[in-house]
Amino acid sequence: MAIEQIRVGFDNFSYIIYCPNVEEAAVVDPGYDASKALEFISSKNLELEYIINTHYHNDHSGEGQRVKNSFPSAEIVASEIDGTKLGVKVDVIVSNGNHLKLGEISLDFLLTPGHTPGGICIIVDDEALLTGDTLFIGDCGRTDLPGGSPSQMYRTLHEKIMPLPDHLIVYPGHDYGDKPFDTLGNQKQTNKTLLAKNFEEFSKIP
Repeated sequence: MAIEQIRVGFDNFSYIIYCPNVEEAAVVDPGYDASKALEFISSKNLELEYIINTHYHNDHSGEGQRVKNSFPSAEIVASEIDGTKLGVKVDVIVSNGNHLKLGEISLDFLLTPGHTPGGICIIVDDEALLTGDTLFIGDCGRTDLPGGSPSQMYRTLHEKIMPLPDHLIVYPGHDYGDKPFDTLGNQKQTNKTLLAKNFEEFSKIP
């Protein structure tokens, strides 16, 4: 398994998950400018299998059609509810517990509402956790935008993210923290949104 973290725009991250042994890849959150992602895929002679959207916001999904045009056989992946807002045809709908194979790589999906109603996170080979705008390094995604919900975000973080293994490497959708990625175990000990003991405490975090 290999993951390439690509900085796009001012502070967004896009990702390439790829399997060197069989030269298959997935791009996650092709927002703003997909040029770097396309160049990386080409440089490694990879075949793009999936275009995965963690949520529908344009800064994460805006270049999906461009990537699809470059790799017409690639399948667009999203949750059912967020997929309806993408403006492109979704080929694979995912929710809690769904699983895809990328060559020898396992992709497992969690439905993680809060930032948007149908946000998803991706567990890659039980080694990495791509969190989109659900969990950042040191914080979580905004809940004050249309479709956002503080109560859903709290439940997502404490019922779905917190039980996951500490060794997972968190790869967020934005470079908002003091480092571009971190272990989930360290985030459990330092991230104010994961340390909140109840929803009332969570709701008072600035």
